[in-house]
Amino acid sequence: MTRLTWALFFVLIPAVSQAARPLVTDDARLTNAHACQLETWTRQYEGGQEFWALPACNFGENFEVTLGGGRYEDRADNYHTEDWVAQFKTLFKPLESNGWGWGLAVGRVMHPDIQPGPNQLGNTYFYIPVSWSMLQDDVVIHLNLGMLRDRQQSQNKATLGVGSEFQMGQRLRGIAEIFGDHTQAPFYQLGVRYSIIPNLFQVDGTIGQQVNGQSQDQWLSIGLRWTP
Repeated sequence: MTRLTWALFFVLIPAVSQAARPLVTDDARLTNAHACQLETWTRQYEGGQEFWALPACNFGENFEVTLGGGRYEDRADNYHTEDWVAQFKTLFKPLESNGWGWGLAVGRVMHPDIQPGPNQLGNTYFYIPVSWSMLQDDVVIHLNLGMLRDRQQSQNKATLGVGSEFQMGQRLRGIAEIFGDHTQAPFYQLGVRYSIIPNLFQVDGTIGQQVNGQSQDQWLSIGLRWTP
């Protein structure tokens, strides 16, 4: 991928901020009240790799703050970029079993290596996460609608994500989703999430690619999620 392509891809990373790994599309849930969680993962590409760590804390009953970042390393051209994310999220209707919920997330993602000068202030974004639970949470559907202000291109971008998670076993859930913005072809990924210790520690993995993209731009992601 070129540096410009990476800039466009990382613009979509805010949706990662509080989606339940390995989903990029966010859900209408929060970290437990007065508690914190940590999500960390790596994505491997043919020509490089990226690493992310996103801790999040719910300081009250309904106000979650995420502060974290990632690093991409290009093996072929021997360069790296870093990205930083700050996000605030609240719910207007928490998701309940066999019900639905929705909320609002607002944040900023900064690409200091890709966006020099005043653009280092980053791209501001917001989105509305909506979730539906069915069959006693065996199937959950998520929808994100939002907008991002691309400072470097002086352009507003409409963002969309549709994701699903479904029970495959006692501790195993599958995920499938598609996400992107209106200026380029969307991305998709498929994967699984396995609970090593239910409600506390999970591992996950996905494969993904841009729709109509090149095979060398496929990724494999492996992640960990700790939710005390």
